[in-house]
Amino acid sequence: MHKTKQIWYLSSIVLLLCGMYTPLFAQDTTPTPALDNIPKDVKVGLILSGGGAKGLAHIGALKIIEKAGVRIDYIGGTSMGAIVGALYASGYKAHQLDSLFKAVDFNKLIQDNIPRHAKTFYEREDSEKYAVTLPFDHFKIGLPIGLSKGQNFYNRFTRLTSHVSMIKDFSKLPIPFFCMATNIETGKQVLLDHGYLPEAVSASSALPSIFSPVEIDGILLTDGGVANNYPVEEIRNKGVEIVIGVDVQDSLLPRKRINSVTNIMLQISNFKTIKAMKTKRPKTDVYIKPEIGDYSLISFDDTEKIIYKGEKAAFQNISKLTAIAKQQSKSSAPKRVPTISDTLHINSLSISGNSRYTRSYIKGKLKLKTPKTTTYNKLYEGINNLAATGNFDRISHRLLNNDQKLTVHVKEGKNKMLLRFAMHYDDLYKTAALLNVTKKNLFLNNDVLSFDAILGDNIRYNLEYYIDKGFYWSIGIKNQLTRFTKGIDYAFFRETNNLPNIAINTIDIDYMDINLDVYGETLLKQTLSFGLGASYKRLRIISETIGMDRNLLPRTVFDNSDYWGTLAYLKLDSYDNKYFPTEGFLLNSEFRSYLFSSDFTDTFDEFSILKAQFGYATKITKNIAMNIELDAGTKIGNTTLPSLDFFLGGFGAQMVNNFTPFYGYDFWSITGDSFAKAALTFDYEIFKNNHINATANIANVGSKLYSTGRWFESPEYSGYALGYGLDTFAGPLQIKYSYTPDLGESNWYFSIGFWF
Repeated sequence: MHKTKQIWYLSSIVLLLCGMYTPLFAQDTTPTPALDNIPKDVKVGLILSGGGAKGLAHIGALKIIEKAGVRIDYIGGTSMGAIVGALYASGYKAHQLDSLFKAVDFNKLIQDNIPRHAKTFYEREDSEKYAVTLPFDHFKIGLPIGLSKGQNFYNRFTRLTSHVSMIKDFSKLPIPFFCMATNIETGKQVLLDHGYLPEAVSASSALPSIFSPVEIDGILLTDGGVANNYPVEEIRNKGVEIVIGVDVQDSLLPRKRINSVTNIMLQISNFKTIKAMKTKRPKTDVYIKPEIGDYSLISFDDTEKIIYKGEKAAFQNISKLTAIAKQQSKSSAPKRVPTISDTLHINSLSISGNSRYTRSYIKGKLKLKTPKTTTYNKLYEGINNLAATGNFDRISHRLLNNDQKLTVHVKEGKNKMLLRFAMHYDDLYKTAALLNVTKKNLFLNNDVLSFDAILGDNIRYNLEYYIDKGFYWSIGIKNQLTRFTKGIDYAFFRETNNLPNIAINTIDIDYMDINLDVYGETLLKQTLSFGLGASYKRLRIISETIGMDRNLLPRTVFDNSDYWGTLAYLKLDSYDNKYFPTEGFLLNSEFRSYLFSSDFTDTFDEFSILKAQFGYATKITKNIAMNIELDAGTKIGNTTLPSLDFFLGGFGAQMVNNFTPFYGYDFWSITGDSFAKAALTFDYEIFKNNHINATANIANVGSKLYSTGRWFESPEYSGYALGYGLDTFAGPLQIKYSYTPDLGESNWYFSIGFWF
């Protein structure tokens, strides 16, 4: 099942258990008040109820109300009705809303799926490693207060209403407006008719357990439908004389549909609203009830059909609507919504609400130095990047057009400790379960300590401490233990390690690497990451298959040395997806110099390793993407130490030292002190998150390829792969069949879950 739908279906049950779903009332046959003898120039109020995706019917109803010539003098909305109502009140016409909502990807809008390129390298690695994250403060496991913080929705709504961002009194909007929210502490309704429009609408539509509550003026607010989903009394109190109501609430289910826990809880939650509607319905002069019983709160894929249902229901009341229009004067139409330019100039930046996180940290995440000319997309990338840290419960922002000032208000999260989990299987590390504990603000406001314990066939760990300074130099310490056991072709090892000619086919290698890096890094031009540091490595490569140990133990030790050196790197990664990229660039270059060693092999002399990876992904058609990858590496200096050579073969996204994937060959099959590799992949997304891909890769590997010019000769090695991949919330599931014509051999590769 698609990840998004899984989340929605599970969330639906939670919402029902909380009594949250705003039920939708059946068509009432109570006659509406007579519309004869209504006063001249009557004031008309419009109510738009909540109902999730069913609220899209409001757009269709508005199209007919406009055609009838009715002038709306006040709008009151709840939840989805608040979203549609606020946009209409800010000046959008019905046909504009129709186009806007049909173009929206609601799955992306509702979830906090921050674009990958908007994250820093550190946060990107986090998001592509852990499947489940839970609060763990005081060593007690908690649950998140919502599946989404609603940042994507807030960003989009802020841009759409930027032309009225200076209006604090909602009665001063082109059409006066209010919306309903619920005080989550008391359960009482809260009428919002002033403040900042995107915040008010976010609060009114904050579905419990889906969206986190929104704090306004010290009050924690959630979806208005919990307390008042049809605010007819409230709009009457605004001085209107005629009320038009569009009701997208559910009716009671017939007995034959009460056949599941979900429907039973839905039926129970309907009772309260149905009782309330018995008094609210008679107070409505024109009651519009679309026939949308076949749709649910999450039927966003049926936007066009639901909008049409709203048109149809409103048209059934066309005579009443026309009669109202005749009793209204011809007032001047509201000003059109100005065309919103994507370019904006920000002269100054104001940040508030921060105490633990510094201004420089927030500016660094926003990737914003003022004054600056930028775009809305770039601005929201920065805001999403700040949200991706997980350090803030909410990020509100407002662009004041008069002085081109951006104000950002943050609410820092209370969770300083996290517990995270993931599972993985691949052909090299085998089965693995990841348990992570992360502690924020351990010593400094901007620091984070993270420890991964990886349990399974090969025990590993990863300890990282990072002090994030934003635009300034950040400091990191990374300590990793990587270990695996792999059967390797003995003939290969015999040639590279001067072993005796013994009649065995494979040799089991126990490979262990302990690496410690201390580094500083900074951003260059807001897209590149550049780092410098010092490094320590403990490398042990042994085999118990044959016995040639110095201490006469029944094993062979190929290396058991300590290495000290320096490192430098330059990274750029704008891929939209780590495992199935469809657009973007990748540059990952690294230079490591090994200056000292305990020299177990008695062959050490100072040397360096330079390697680089370049990638480019682009879409050929809507569902087909092409990815070009170029990899190269070379040793500089001493080339007699084989344990830190380049090893090509196998499949994987998380390799250690100088191991490089190469289709067609098993791990550790090709070795040399330098290599050049090229790969071309075509990926076809046959349907959402399901991928069929084909790859061809070629390489030259050997000794001193670049000084001799052999890297540019006809490729010595080649391989091909055909695979299937499924992108899930717990990481990709990948199956690949590979073949090399060089040997006439094939290999299967399997991978489940995020690589770590």
